[in-house]
Amino acid sequence: MILVVGLGNIGVEYENTRHNVGFMLIDLLLKESNFTNLTNSKFKGELFKIGSSLLLLKPSTYMNNSGLSVKAVNDFYKCERMIVIHDDIDINLGALRFKKGGSSGGHNGLKSIDTLCGNDYERVRIGVGKGENVISHVLGKFKSEEEITLSKVLEHTKKALLELIENDDLSAISSKYSLKA
Repeated sequence: MILVVGLGNIGVEYENTRHNVGFMLIDLLLKESNFTNLTNSKFKGELFKIGSSLLLLKPSTYMNNSGLSVKAVNDFYKCERMIVIHDDIDINLGALRFKKGGSSGGHNGLKSIDTLCGNDYERVRIGVGKGENVISHVLGKFKSEEEITLSKVLEHTKKALLELIENDDLSAISSKYSLKA
């Protein structure tokens, strides 16, 4: 079983914010897929299954406690592989990077996952840039002129993610799909 986690915050006030690009990508995948809704309170998030071996998770624990949801799903399904999609302030909007393991880079959602599940998982890092005030920047909504770039990056990321799931070759996917902005 492969677990793909899209990080974000629940609630209308967080919709379309930079911190929610992980949720946005999961939503994009669900729009174009036949899925089974496995959401259950024990998973602390919205959980969907595509086919026989792919789980998509949107934790409902808020960003800083994402690990609680990820651990609950991972413990129940004994996933062989985990891919986490998240915003990254250290790369510009329009950029896309991939990596496995490493530090959280100060990202509280990743810190939570690392603490409860370890850090040996693949990461899809979607650039959102850095504002003057980090918290207000990541919790801020995308400006209208940024939405076109965001839409293109999410479509590109979706293709990369689907290929990564199929091929399990992070290095090749990184070479083929990484974007600079």
